Amino acid sequence: MQRPRSYRISFILIGLALLCSWVLNIGSGSVHIPFEDTVSILLRGKPQIEAWSYIVWNYRLPKSFTAILVGGGLSLSGLLMQTLFRNPLAGPFVLGISSGASLGAALLLMGVTMITGMASFSFLGDISLALAASVGSFLVLSVVMVVAQRVKDTMALLIIGLMFGSITSAIVSVLAYFSSAESLQRFIFWSFGSVGNLTPNQIFLLTGIVIIGLLLSMLSLKPLNAFLLGEHYAQSLGVSLKKSRLIIIIATGLLAGGITAFAGPIAFVGLAVPHLTRQIFDTMEHKVLIPAVFLYGAILMLLCDTLAQWPNSASVLPINAITSLVGAPVVIWLLVRKRKMLF
Repeated sequence: MQRPRSYRISFILIGLALLCSWVLNIGSGSVHIPFEDTVSILLRGKPQIEAWSYIVWNYRLPKSFTAILVGGGLSLSGLLMQTLFRNPLAGPFVLGISSGASLGAALLLMGVTMITGMASFSFLGDISLALAASVGSFLVLSVVMVVAQRVKDTMALLIIGLMFGSITSAIVSVLAYFSSAESLQRFIFWSFGSVGNLTPNQIFLLTGIVIIGLLLSMLSLKPLNAFLLGEHYAQSLGVSLKKSRLIIIIATGLLAGGITAFAGPIAFVGLAVPHLTRQIFDTMEHKVLIPAVFLYGAILMLLCDTLAQWPNSASVLPINAITSLVGAPVVIWLLVRKRKMLF
């Protein structure tokens, strides 16, 4: 296990990597902006072309900030679920919260059109999609919280969450079967995930959600460390199982549900980044893991978003595909190299 001082050095290196990834992300896009001009714009200088300032400040900066929130938040929610269930395959989607967000989006994009015969966006505006997904995730979260108060076994709660996910996926499939081609296409594009379509108000709201989730996670340091050794051990340390589980579930629901509502269902990040962080830091201490996982998730999402933006082209690849194609080989390589999985 590393010494505290080496952790400080590691966090400094992660911070530098995050800064480099952030600058690289801002400097990449359909319009080529030289690196020196990108830095000049960020330092409030004047670039060669005035339009570049508008592109950086009004599109690329909000997009990069959203990528940091999405990557960090999903990674943190994955860490919370893996610790709570002591399952390396657990992630932010296991409680059905993200599936609930997908159901809300599907009901708006396909259900409203199917019933009324007119486009759902025509009278609700762009924020309607995030609102519908938020309501869907909140309803599933509410049901899971009620179940968590009644079910004592954590593994039973995991199975119930997976069943909720299956039910919502089935409803989405039925809606997709009966919807029009245009409505289905809208839902498919939403399911690809995106970090570049948020308004300033939406980014502000998402920031608040991620901060609350992060604070709840930091308040749960003792229960999270205790859960690693089993519920009986945690109870012997004076940890309230029901209260701790509820706080962790609320934090996960806010992070996974809020991010899915605004950015779409982005896969892989929440599952893989916690494993990646444990392999690099070689520790199970959540005081170290929580900030490290958040930072690594932010770096991964920035790099994936940079790759998704085809150089000098208006085409943008689905962020969901990039996160899996880039992240999976890295995790496989680390596990093969270490020859063991920390958990």
